[in-house]
Amino acid sequence: MASVTIHDLRKSYGATPVIHGVSIDIRDGEFVTLVGPSGCGKSTLLRIIAGLEDVGGGEVRIGGRVVNDVAPKDRDIAMVFQSYALYPHMTVAGNMGFALTLKGTPKRAVTERVARAAEVLGLTPVLDRLPRHLSGGQRQRVAMGRAIVRDPQVFLFDEPLSNLDAKLRVQMRTEIKELHQRLKSTMIYVTHDQIEAMTMADRIVVMRDGIVEQVGEPLELYDRPANRFVAGFIGSPAMNFFEGRIAVNGEGHTAVNGAGHMAVNGAASFVTKDGTVLPLAGAPPDSDGRAAVYGLRPEHLSIDPERGIPAQVAVVEPTGSETMVVARLAGQEVVGVFRDRVTVRPGETLPLRPDPSAAHLFDAEGGGRRLTILS
Repeated sequence: MASVTIHDLRKSYGATPVIHGVSIDIRDGEFVTLVGPSGCGKSTLLRIIAGLEDVGGGEVRIGGRVVNDVAPKDRDIAMVFQSYALYPHMTVAGNMGFALTLKGTPKRAVTERVARAAEVLGLTPVLDRLPRHLSGGQRQRVAMGRAIVRDPQVFLFDEPLSNLDAKLRVQMRTEIKELHQRLKSTMIYVTHDQIEAMTMADRIVVMRDGIVEQVGEPLELYDRPANRFVAGFIGSPAMNFFEGRIAVNGEGHTAVNGAGHMAVNGAASFVTKDGTVLPLAGAPPDSDGRAAVYGLRPEHLSIDPERGIPAQVAVVEPTGSETMVVARLAGQEVVGVFRDRVTVRPGETLPLRPDPSAAHLFDAEGGGRRLTILS
């Protein structure tokens, strides 16, 4: 196994830059996910690591060795693509061992390595089948098995679950994570699905427009996003945002909103553009009157008849274990997720109370960086 170090990496297609000085350190045996919206550069970065794209500037090191000019076949990596790319005329065993056979590996060694990989992946009963006789999940496992038999230093995954249905995606997420725990290999996984990133990775790299916005453990990114982009991208449903200003008032005050009101008994609060007052546990120093963005995750809204802000319900989505409610609050649509059953109907009013201890503040300008709230 090996670490992967990316230092000041740059890449352009013609006159158009797509990777802007990216630097990432991936530890030996770590599972790192590259996540971001389409076009952010994550797949390009993975292909550069694999040697499928030239480096425009900077360095890529695998196991301490600079591999900028090393051919893909000599980098000791294995890549699993979105497409299974299995040979339809070969059996499962033939597909898994084909790369080893091409390298001239003795037949007995190929058979042994294929058998070991098949046992890890639960493919032993289907080694003699052709790909057309396999399910989608089995085909994806064969593609992973083809990588495993090579015993590489680094595994690269480029959105391998995109072609699977929802149930299979959940199953395969678990299987890939279990595979990492068994092999203890370095794995770099590209996805646009932040749920995959949150559930599988040791650390997540969030990218946008060819730059790295934040690197951290899943819950670190969820609880302490570096800026508004990360806060909105990580988490499903997405974080609610309100534009307005910070108000510091030692005596507290009351804001009237429609048919009801909400008292704020603290040293700081947030006033939205329509005058609604949202509670804060504290405020940054010298921030009174400062323009900012108030962020709150859907699960941090509660139903509070005493202190809640009246919100008009637009949509109710019961899922069994949770109920998601879309409502209009502070002049905009917000999403709340509740563990308890909610019997409210569209058009009715629901008193929603933000949890001040869970609120985030972001700079209204300057890239939306996170502001530190003093409690």
